[in-house]
Amino acid sequence: MTECDKEKDVLDEQQKFWNKNYSKETNFFGEEPSYSSRSAVKMFKTEGKFKILELGAGQGRDTLFFANNGFQVFALDYSESAVEEMSRKAKELGLSNLVKAICHDIRKPMPFEDDSFDACYCHMLYCMALCNSELESIFQEVRRVLKPGGLIIYTVRNTKDAHYGKGIHRGEDMYEIEGFIVHFFSREKVESLAKGCDIISVEEFEEGELPRKLFLVTLSKKVS
Repeated sequence: MTECDKEKDVLDEQQKFWNKNYSKETNFFGEEPSYSSRSAVKMFKTEGKFKILELGAGQGRDTLFFANNGFQVFALDYSESAVEEMSRKAKELGLSNLVKAICHDIRKPMPFEDDSFDACYCHMLYCMALCNSELESIFQEVRRVLKPGGLIIYTVRNTKDAHYGKGIHRGEDMYEIEGFIVHFFSREKVESLAKGCDIISVEEFEEGELPRKLFLVTLSKKVS
């Protein structure tokens, strides 16, 4: 039994935890698009990538930014309340034709055909309560649904972050801080998960209070 297996019940409870927080606050992470989504929009436009898969979209602050820039976005999140709020906002803004919000647990196979998307984006999803083995499976699924040459842009909190090693250890590089379980990434972990892809860049940046220290990773699916 791995460290992750021992903490499975605690890790699984995070879905209820996020649902509760999203239900209490309709703009839990604010309304402004993240730095990473602004960077992604520039990259997607330059490379001509317009059909986007977003994982862990939350209440849609980045999703709506993508749609406002003319991208077609399939946005997945495992919180029902977040998906409902995202859909409501998209309808209110007249963007329902560009946003398809789907409630889905990313640990399960995605409901899409092979080679369906031009790019995949996610902001801090991979540093949630996901074990290394689950991350490897998710990356395999992402590569499956991406077209050859498709882009993967994601952010994660890294091991230089002030919270790394603090709070309750929940196995591997995961720590629980004030109810939130965070999986911290080293550069080695980024490289390990990039199988089948070329690493275009790994940028370090800061965001929010503390401030959080993150990697902004850009990959390209290899053309076989």
